[in-house]
Amino acid sequence: MCQVFIGADAALYQARARSLRLRGVSTSIRLENLFWRVLEDIGARDGLSLSQLIAKLYDELAETDGDLGNFTSFLRVSCLRYLSLQLLGAIPQGNEIPIASLDAARVLAAERALRRAATHSRM
Repeated sequence: MCQVFIGADAALYQARARSLRLRGVSTSIRLENLFWRVLEDIGARDGLSLSQLIAKLYDELAETDGDLGNFTSFLRVSCLRYLSLQLLGAIPQGNEIPIASLDAARVLAAERALRRAATHSRM
């Protein structure tokens, strides 16, 4: 089992810092290359650059009084949720349908239902 993960390209888990401005303040975010790739894919779906996507996520998290002190972890979890939601079928795969055009309540409800079904099937 471990060979599937150990044999991966080491560049995927090498961390890289990127500098950007969030709400007018220069900051640096350090993530592994694989997370940067997923964020680029998410942004591309909606016609956003990586910087624009991160600024949008930051602003929307701030508007909901989310934990901005742990923003890097939020970005990692967002990447994993994006991929997971695609696997579950709650978000269409491919870049044809922008994330912003999806009904968030419907996506979240589908995710809960699919996870409940998966949990019940394991019992």
